[in-house]
Amino acid sequence: MSGTSTKDAPTVEVAAFIDAQPVGAFQIKVLLICATVLVLDGFDTTAIGYVAPALAKEWHIGKSALGPVFSAGLFGLMIGALLFGPMADRVGRKKIIIFSTLAFGIGTLITALVNDANALFAIRFLTGLGLGGAMPNTVALTSEFGPHRRRATMVMVMFVGFSVGAALGGFLAAALIPQFGWRSVFVVGGVAPLVLVPILAVKLPESVRFLALTGRADARVAELLAFVNAKAAFAAGTRFVVDEPALKGIPVQHLFRSGRTLATLLLWVVFFMSLLDIYFLSNWLPTVLNDLGASIPAAAAIGSMLQVGGIAGTFALGSIIDRFSFRALALVYFIGMFAVGAIGQFGHSAAPVTVAIFVAGFCIVGGQIAANALAAGYYPTSVRATGVGWALGVGRIGSIVGPLVGGILLSLKWSAGEVFVAAAAAALCAALAAFSLGRLAGLGGSGKAAPDEAPLAAVTRADA
Repeated sequence: MSGTSTKDAPTVEVAAFIDAQPVGAFQIKVLLICATVLVLDGFDTTAIGYVAPALAKEWHIGKSALGPVFSAGLFGLMIGALLFGPMADRVGRKKIIIFSTLAFGIGTLITALVNDANALFAIRFLTGLGLGGAMPNTVALTSEFGPHRRRATMVMVMFVGFSVGAALGGFLAAALIPQFGWRSVFVVGGVAPLVLVPILAVKLPESVRFLALTGRADARVAELLAFVNAKAAFAAGTRFVVDEPALKGIPVQHLFRSGRTLATLLLWVVFFMSLLDIYFLSNWLPTVLNDLGASIPAAAAIGSMLQVGGIAGTFALGSIIDRFSFRALALVYFIGMFAVGAIGQFGHSAAPVTVAIFVAGFCIVGGQIAANALAAGYYPTSVRATGVGWALGVGRIGSIVGPLVGGILLSLKWSAGEVFVAAAAAALCAALAAFSLGRLAGLGGSGKAAPDEAPLAAVTRADA
């Protein structure tokens, strides 16, 4: 702390200061750095789905044998989100982001060396731990540098990096596999994060709200706020605070205190059903399309339209979600239900199925990114990474179930139409949970809350 600490020292409320600023170059830099982490996270998370047809052919294994491999990585993602979210609320977002990026880079590189399904199962789980730790902390960090009226848009634009990486995985797989084999996809996916790690160490700032909440880093907070607004000047001895309590005890327990219980559970339903659909589609679309007659490169390219649609949905929905929140999210998932169901009806025709996959990505992937932003805006700083991490962790249970259910349904000889109608039911459940969150917000519209409460109404109000 700079200067002397007295009752007369000037005080700056960090959240109010940031809310009063426009989104400037420094915040955009933070957003882009976090987006780069998620580009690589998205690439490495979904690469296994794109290489699956070639891998299965080389190893002479059936499609159903890949279901556990898909789910092993996603189980690692779940554990990583559950562990590293609360840890970041204790030690900071930056350290966990760097560690997670290093971990999934090493794991993905090792994936290129495996020679049997058992080894692949183990390394995909370990890689998933790093992948799962990066995501909630990039969400939290971006959210904590954004003004409230643009926070959802900033988080969604940042998170589009994941969709870019996932789509890039499809395009690179289509280009690399015919020339260099499926292992080359993991070589690219492993080297890139390792190159990024030292850049993160130098360029990525710690969350300004997290630092202010510790009460031990006033000089660094002043420096970061000066980056946000170069014209800002702070007197010697200025204290920087966040108008939230530093919640004590186990972070997870605060997700169920001060009126947060029902909203937390509904958020978990949204995340579970949404991620179930996304990973069902991401992992099985290339294989199903290949079975329906598309070549392996064509199946990978058409399947990547899911993430291309997600990118388009993110940019289109950001300002709408900032204004209409869960009501808009419910409508988006409802439209997505019809798009997912349509995939199975058009599977034999390239043009219609490409459109259906794009719309499904627009709504389901775009909707999940919006849900990340809304969850980050709902929880207070002390448990923000925990709230987002546990929502993603519970959602990862859905992402594990999705590929397993897909494998079971295909092994039971369900038709493509029947399989995708089942997937559409998950989108309907997400829509109903989001609608309920919107209704809950309406009932709590006064915005009055206990001192440590983050009222849902604060997430849903429309700001100019």
